[in-house]
Parts: sequence; C-alpha cells; structure tokens
Amino acid sequence: MPEQETPRTAPANGLSSPDRSDATRVVLASLVGTSIEWYEFFIYGTAAALVFGKLFFPSFDPRVGTLLSLSTFALAFVARPLGAVLFGHFGDRLGRKSMLVVTLSLMGAATFCIGLLPTYDSIGAAAPILLVLLRVVQGLSLGGEYGGAVLMSVEHSGRQRRGFFGAVVNTGAAWGLLLATVVFLVVSRLSDAAFASWGWRVPFLLSIVLVAIGLFIRLKLTESPEFEQVKRRGEVRRAPIVEVLAKHWRLAVLMCLSYISAGVTFYIATVFSLSYGVTHLHVKRDLILQLVLAINVLTIVGIPFFGWLSDRVDRKKIFIAGIAGMAVLPYVWFATLDTRSFGWMLLGFVLLFIPYTANYGTMPAFYAQVFPPAVRYTGMSLGYTLGTVLGSALAPIIATWLLDVTGSWVGIAVYMSAAGLVSFGAALYLAERPAGAPGDAPPALTGEAASAAAS
Repeated sequence: MPEQETPRTAPANGLSSPDRSDATRVVLASLVGTSIEWYEFFIYGTAAALVFGKLFFPSFDPRVGTLLSLSTFALAFVARPLGAVLFGHFGDRLGRKSMLVVTLSLMGAATFCIGLLPTYDSIGAAAPILLVLLRVVQGLSLGGEYGGAVLMSVEHSGRQRRGFFGAVVNTGAAWGLLLATVVFLVVSRLSDAAFASWGWRVPFLLSIVLVAIGLFIRLKLTESPEFEQVKRRGEVRRAPIVEVLAKHWRLAVLMCLSYISAGVTFYIATVFSLSYGVTHLHVKRDLILQLVLAINVLTIVGIPFFGWLSDRVDRKKIFIAGIAGMAVLPYVWFATLDTRSFGWMLLGFVLLFIPYTANYGTMPAFYAQVFPPAVRYTGMSLGYTLGTVLGSALAPIIATWLLDVTGSWVGIAVYMSAAGLVSFGAALYLAERPAGAPGDAPPALTGEAASAAAS
C-alpha cells in the first residue's frame, strides 16, 4: 500500500529538520562540481568550432576540417553511455558520492592534458589520435557525472523541493558554458597568431584549479539517504544494468527520445552557431560569443524558476510544453540571426531558450523519478546519455552538413522541428514513479500511456 504523503514539515525522504542544511550543501556541491565538468566539456566544444580544425586537421579543406573537429566533439557523446553503464553500476552498488569524485578527477586530468597536447605540425597524425583518446575519457566521465549529481541532490531533498533542487544542479551546464565563454572571450582578444599558438590552451590548463576546488567540496558530502535506505533493505542489485535492460528498457528508450529536442536545440544554438556566425554570416567571433554569454543569464535564472514551478504545477506538462516551443521557434531564431543585428539576434536567442529552460528545468526531478531507487543511477544515466548521442552529439554535425548541402538554414530548422516531434511523442508515455511504489513496479501511466501499456 503506498505510503501517505509526509507533511511539509517532515521531508518525505526521511531527513530530519537539521539535515535541511546538509541537503542544501549537497545541492551546492553538486552544482559546483557539475559546473566544472561542463566548463571542461564546453571549452572543448568552443575550441573545436574555432581552432581545432586548423591545428589538428590542417591537411583538409577548412570546412571539412571543422566538420572533423566537430566529429571529435561528438565522439565524447558516444562514450557517454559507456560511462553511464560503468559509473551507474558502481553508483547503484557502492553509492553516489564516490562516483562523483571519480568522474570529476577523470574529467580534470583529460582536460588538462588536452591543454598540453602537441598539434599536428609538431607530431603529425599522433596529435588527432591523442585528442580523440582524451575526448573519449571526457565522455566516459560526463556519462557518469550527470546522473550522480542529479540523484545526490534530488534524493537529499524533500518531495516539496525536488524540482527546485534538481533544477539548480541543471544550471551547472549554463554556469559551465558561461565560464567557458568568458575565458574564451578573454583569450580571443589575442591576435589570431597568438590565439592559435598558445591562447587556446589557457582555458584547458586553468581547469586544474577548478577541479581541485570541486574535489575538495565533493569529498565532504554525505551519501544519498535513498541509497542508504536501499542498502538497509538489502535491495542493492548485483548487476543493475541487467535489470534495467530486462525490466525497464522501454523507460530507457522513452527517456532517450524525450531528451533529443533539448540536446539538438542547445548544441545547435551554442556550438554550431559559432561557426555559422563566423563563416556563413561573417559576423565577428566576439559577437557570437557575447550572445551565447548573454543567453546563459536567462538559463541560469529560468531553469531554477521552472524547477520551482514544477514543485507546484504538473511537472510533466511543463516538460512537454517546453518541447513544443523548441519545435516551433527555430525558424524565428534563424530569421533573427540573418539580420546580423545584435538586438534582433539576442531576441531570437531569448525566444528559443525560454522553452528550453522550461524543459531542462523540469528534467532532473522528472527523470529521477522514472526508475526505482535500486537501479536509478544506471537507468537514468543510460537513458539520458543515449539521448545525448542521438541529439547533442549529432546536432552540430548534421547542422553543418545541411548548411553545406543546401546553403540555407531552412533545412536545419526543419531538423530541429523533427527532433521536437520525436521528443514530444516520447514524453507523452513517460511518467514519474508514485511515492511508495514497490521497487519493481512500473511508474503509473495515464492517458495515452496507459492505453499503450495495456495493449
């Protein structure tokens, strides 16, 4: 029989009142660590769009070199599901905290080494090979990072704050991109020769300081109370991935598809737009970086707002409404970019990112409640990272290819709309697991989802 809803004064996860401060520390620590991970991830994406094509693939046509460079950016997304399975396995068996320390350490080491990497002119073909290997390590790390950071925060919070606390952690991507953009804005003031010679290395080398700070904070965290409860009940699974694939594979597939629209929208707007603005629109590199910087302010404010709202309004409806907006607004966004006017371009970014923040702000708490606690780290990480492969990884490459073939943004906008339709349909069949549901019971389905499940 489902447990009764706990009064607001007594959090549903069993935390006593003094532990509220501990939950807040966990959220802030998860945010700091996740921001650092995303900073390291995004400085690679920025460098891939701006400089890696020339430094690591110089024997190709400039556009082909950029495409190959973006392919190495995408490679990390392919590695992320492997990281999700690996770190999800140990996260569901040993705990969330230890995995977050490992993932941050791996990401920091790989990023710092990229900053020291010789270019093609120095060591030939070994340079892009080493770049690819380090990129794979980054992907493995981030594959285990997201699920652990979200679960640490959501599982420490009471039911009344799941949406807000999870959303705060999701601003880590925005903070990471903000920090990466600021650093690149500074080094982009250098001459082209200085930037290509050593300036691009600075953001990578600086990451070692941030990693040290993040590790210091994460080592002081307490373990997730929901995981501790799983251990006390003797429900720790020997092979979580086996159970996910045997009993919950449909949920993983639906989660994967429901994410695609957010990934496509975000990475086309923040990664592809850099090369699109410079090479196609012929606007200054600084202008596009400033637009990306400005839009991060919206996401940093908007994501927690929609997370907070989802604790009071139906979370799934907000999630789906965000997908609908991302499917419709790419045409407006590209039209404003074509004006080459900062004001109009900024308006286009704002309009596109309002539904994105609605969707991404509700995502952590929504996704965290889909799988049962005993396999939650593995299930959520796998579903989410598979979505990043189909959405985030391919988006800049597909957009670059469509622009090269058609010479117009229309095909790219249609692609973004198609991604929205796929995610909208998948999200209709996802639902949060009800409070007190047995560990093996599927989440409650309503409407179309219930009909489909019964057929």
